[in-house]
Amino acid sequence: MAKWTVDASHTSVGFSVKHMMVSKVKGSFGAVEGSLDGNPEDLTEAKIDFKIDAASINTNNTDRDNHLRSGDFFDTETYPNITFISTEIVKKDSDEYKITGDMTIKDVTKKVTFEVEYEGKGTNPWGVELAAFEVKGKISRKEFGLTWNQTLEAGGVLVGDDIKISIDLQLNPAQ
Repeated sequence: MAKWTVDASHTSVGFSVKHMMVSKVKGSFGAVEGSLDGNPEDLTEAKIDFKIDAASINTNNTDRDNHLRSGDFFDTETYPNITFISTEIVKKDSDEYKITGDMTIKDVTKKVTFEVEYEGKGTNPWGVELAAFEVKGKISRKEFGLTWNQTLEAGGVLVGDDIKISIDLQLNPAQ
């Protein structure tokens, strides 16, 4: 099996969550790494390992980012990484997959399934081969122990439970 690694400079990991029951806060993680052992054109037999540096969170608000790094949320000093390791890959059609795996946030590991679309392969101007994917999913933050919230005076809560995840992933052959 061929080994491919995440090209962090061409990969984006984004998320969104309801704020005050009506709007959304969007953010991203800037430091990611991972690998795919297998054929990017047919993921059915592949093994996928993905790691995010939780402290690299960015929501364009320093106070909020620091709060998210604190013990109320990710507790990045104690739990520096968010990880995902694939356990099952089901091909839906020629370029779409359901990838299920073990996601760990803080000290909680849960099965999570992502919808993955293979975007294609190419060669960059420096002769390096690449493969690209679009990844989408949703998790419950409460299931991972991220339970901090604040009740609003008008009713409802400050932070929603569902976290929508969107990843644009580029891989290169391992060197």
